[in-house]
Amino acid sequence: MQPPRILSIAGSDSSGGAGIQADIKTITMLGGYAMTAITAITAQNSLGVTMVEALSPEMVGAQIDACVSDIGVDAVKIGMLGSAAIAHAVADRVEALGVPIVFDPVMVATSGALLADSETVAAFARLMTLASLTTPNVLELHALGGHDVMTSRGIAYLAKGGDADGQMVEDRLVMPGCEPVVWAAPRIDTRHNHGTGCTLSSAIATGLGAGLPLEEAIVRGRAFVRAALESAPGYGAGHGPMGHQAVR
Repeated sequence: MQPPRILSIAGSDSSGGAGIQADIKTITMLGGYAMTAITAITAQNSLGVTMVEALSPEMVGAQIDACVSDIGVDAVKIGMLGSAAIAHAVADRVEALGVPIVFDPVMVATSGALLADSETVAAFARLMTLASLTTPNVLELHALGGHDVMTSRGIAYLAKGGDADGQMVEDRLVMPGCEPVVWAAPRIDTRHNHGTGCTLSSAIATGLGAGLPLEEAIVRGRAFVRAALESAPGYGAGHGPMGHQAVR
């Protein structure tokens, strides 16, 4: 069988731990074919982000068009966008694709660097409506209005608990008209957790692109992230990268 074609629309992480680089590793290790539309270039490492330069909305759109028109696409992962104009350019293209879309509403890097301004965050509403699943962490969920506002949108979202306090990590799947589904597991005590959100969202997108049901794609994605955390190579003096290469 041919591998599922997964298009990652996200920013580039020069240190390889998050963003497009983490997505390519994840998609490949999970048996998918990775394509990319880079939204922004960042200079960053395990200690933080030192510079961000967004591409033009036209260039982002051209990358998407080039992939879709020739290779085709089975699922889309959307991460860091860089500007409100890019967010709308992406929405203009993905709304007509008819494939699963996983939207990771990236606002703040693991190091704490701001990666989305208020205008960009406001544009997220359109993408959340189009997405099959939105995957906010604790801070992102709060910025998007919390559980009450997210539930009122009538969308499916996975509230991630990795950056919450406590020895157990709880992820909560909320879908319209359904009881929440909760997964909990002991926290893996490591500072090498750069790119967990990027990795999880691209893993879920790969599962959906391969035809897995949503809950099964989430279960496999969570397992992949935990295995990558446990296999981190120990690089960097701060929030180091995970060990995607070791996951089988």
